[in-house]
Amino acid sequence: MKNNILPAIKLTLVCIVVFAVLYPLSIWGLAYIGAPNHGDGEVVKQKGKIVGYALIGQSFTQDKYFNGRPSAVGYNAAGSGGSNKAPNNPDYLASVKLAIDTFLLKNPSVKKEDVPVELVTASGSGLDPDISPKAALVQVPRIAKIRHLSEDKLKELIKEHTESPLLGFMGPSKINVLKLNISLDNLN
Repeated sequence: MKNNILPAIKLTLVCIVVFAVLYPLSIWGLAYIGAPNHGDGEVVKQKGKIVGYALIGQSFTQDKYFNGRPSAVGYNAAGSGGSNKAPNNPDYLASVKLAIDTFLLKNPSVKKEDVPVELVTASGSGLDPDISPKAALVQVPRIAKIRHLSEDKLKELIKEHTESPLLGFMGPSKINVLKLNISLDNLN
């Protein structure tokens, strides 16, 4: 037994140093050197002021803006997470129905079956900053009417902000809602 305890203690100490000190420091160093903004994420500025972060979803409640995904955590980056409610949970179904009804009220030209699911359901983290091009396009008539812009101009703006899948096939096309709305404000 004595022959096993000393090697076990040594192995434990080596593992602590490697996995709790060296590995995290190496990952932090790589992020600091190679990632945008030294691994702190992409800061989005407008007129020299920080208006948000490109990797964290935000709430846009005014009808003149493109809406992003709902958040189960109130867009609080300190506590990301989903609602943990099953798809057949009555509370969850009621909140999705309310979101659909609200969306249709603000976008009367859209049919119920054309409402993109991402505009009425939260992501797993509750902080998803992106929507699909379809989710942006379905909002164009509302925004064009409120801002007195042509729908074609808005569609071109959406096309400019659409990011292709990684390597052309990994994941969906997406649009960062914060960046799109900043560009929308810069149009006027």
